[in-house]
Amino acid sequence: MASKYGDFYPKFYQRGWHIEKLYSVSARAGLTAVAATTAALLIAACSSSSTTSTPATLAPETSSAPAVPISVNHLNNSFTAMAGLKSVASAGKGTIAVILPDTVSSTRYVEFDAPYLRQAVTAAGLSSSDFTIQNALGSDATQFSMAQSAITKGASVLVVDPLDSGAGAHIESYAKSHGVAVIDYDRLTLGGTRSYYVSFDNVLVGKVMGEGLVSCMTQWNVSKPNVIVMRGAATDNNATLFAQGYDGVMAPFFSSGKWVKVSQPAGTWDAPTALSEFQQQYTAHKNINSALIPNDENGAPIIHFLQGQGVKAKTFPTTGQDATLTGLQNILSGYQCGTVYKPIYLETQAAAALALYVRAGQTAPSSLVNSTVEDATAHTSVKSVLLAPKWVTPANMNSTVIADKFVPAFQLCAGQYASACRAAGISG
Repeated sequence: MASKYGDFYPKFYQRGWHIEKLYSVSARAGLTAVAATTAALLIAACSSSSTTSTPATLAPETSSAPAVPISVNHLNNSFTAMAGLKSVASAGKGTIAVILPDTVSSTRYVEFDAPYLRQAVTAAGLSSSDFTIQNALGSDATQFSMAQSAITKGASVLVVDPLDSGAGAHIESYAKSHGVAVIDYDRLTLGGTRSYYVSFDNVLVGKVMGEGLVSCMTQWNVSKPNVIVMRGAATDNNATLFAQGYDGVMAPFFSSGKWVKVSQPAGTWDAPTALSEFQQQYTAHKNINSALIPNDENGAPIIHFLQGQGVKAKTFPTTGQDATLTGLQNILSGYQCGTVYKPIYLETQAAAALALYVRAGQTAPSSLVNSTVEDATAHTSVKSVLLAPKWVTPANMNSTVIADKFVPAFQLCAGQYASACRAAGISG
């Protein structure tokens, strides 16, 4: 879209908070009233054709290994591994209901998660009547209502990216009482009762981000880093894990006095709020010359603000996450050191595979369930699929996000970014 950050993406794929205009909603606080009537229309792989009025009862998992194993290493951007699960899909009962959280914390849910999830289960042989994909548009009440409705219509498995742990635990308690399994997707529900958790290794995401900032300080010749350390929303367990990762990397630099931690605002995933937090601190502390920013969405308005203050390229290191088009262009132009790229096609296939095993009453193989994560609230160890992120800079942009068709080269390299793309070996 056309925005004050430049022209990028067709209107449907607009990034940042402006995408909310597509649904005639604003920030999360204002979403609740409209989400109940609009959310189901936003993203749906289908409308459930089941008319079952009683909740589905999930067959207990067997203790034996499934007939058809799949490994994390089998997953790729061609989705070929999913075709190997057709016998698992045919053995399943009930529907799979995916409930995504919002369009504000990241537009990835519209652009990638929903279509990739649809592609994954379809490749495994499910028809449109076997699954639904919806987005709660930032409303806890809507997310719970969607879960209730899906269970009533015959869902045997829910794949839920909870808006927060409170909303997730409410859904999981209800699902458990109705014999329905839940898979935590992308965010772990603290205090929950899910069967599995699928995400990227979020501590590693933060570590990669912190290491990227360290490298950038050297490359951009920042001799005395005065850092503002920003965070995501306090209610998001992922944000806590990201911070654990990058705080661990930066701690020795702060303790030794090589770097100075000037400020650490409360944290948010709302880009306008992140900008406000930054402006307040930048005004109060003119010595700030670098920023740990936890994602590209929050970073975009901050970088635009810095440009308006006359900050020159490759003098003020910033970080990001999600490999958004704007973030990648900010990297090419020298205002962002790099971004954490999480190949979402891996996460969606892992979640789809787990849902198929659970739906069929089969035990997911250890080659897929490659880790465990501690639920510190429930004091339980959660069987998990954890995937590895990548740090993207101009040096590897062509071999990562472009090769994966995550961002089209012709859009990335449009206008003023053409020369930087050529320098990075990217042909638009």
